[in-house]
Amino acid sequence: MFKACLFDMDGVIVDSARYHFIAWQSLAHELGIDFTEADNEMLKGVSRVDSLEKILQKGDLQLDNDTKLALMEKKNQEYLEYIKKMTPEEILPGVERFLKELKEAGIKIGLGSSSKNAERILDAIELRSYFETIIDGNKVTFAKPDPEVFILGARAFDLDPSEVVVFEDALSGVEAANTGGFFSIGVGDPAVLTEANHVIPGFADFQLNNLKEIYNAQ
Repeated sequence: MFKACLFDMDGVIVDSARYHFIAWQSLAHELGIDFTEADNEMLKGVSRVDSLEKILQKGDLQLDNDTKLALMEKKNQEYLEYIKKMTPEEILPGVERFLKELKEAGIKIGLGSSSKNAERILDAIELRSYFETIIDGNKVTFAKPDPEVFILGARAFDLDPSEVVVFEDALSGVEAANTGGFFSIGVGDPAVLTEANHVIPGFADFQLNNLKEIYNAQ
């Protein structure tokens, strides 16, 4: 039986990914680079540094390190202005109910996100009290698909990865979970999250009993 669940944040718990898109698009346009929602898909689960690099590659631009740092800070400040205004209404359907089920069943709950603003967002949407451990972009050295973020989460619970379920909406996150030896559940499109052990469309109709059945069937 699994003893803990680790959740990615953007696209799993809350749709803060759209604010990332708006901020990155604004920056890209300032640099003369066309940046669409389709382009934004390649940034899912990717660190801030790597996201900027991908945008610069798309525009065939090469910039010095100081300029890159300034651009990342500018993007982040715009993003922070958006998330300051977030409310619990932006929690994705079924998420809080599912977290309550886990907590009542004594299953540990943690966050494994590449975001450096994860704690601010959890505070804004009033979900922080559910999470016993928060591993975010401030605590890791390597970005997904490296499994570090989830391994640190399992270690915080003093559990083996095989005892932990990971919920992810990004292919890089699913790969990180699989590489680390976790049971991975993709949240989103099965055609995209092909490497996940199982895929669900979201938490609106997903309950703890469903998770137990999926996990025990492996």
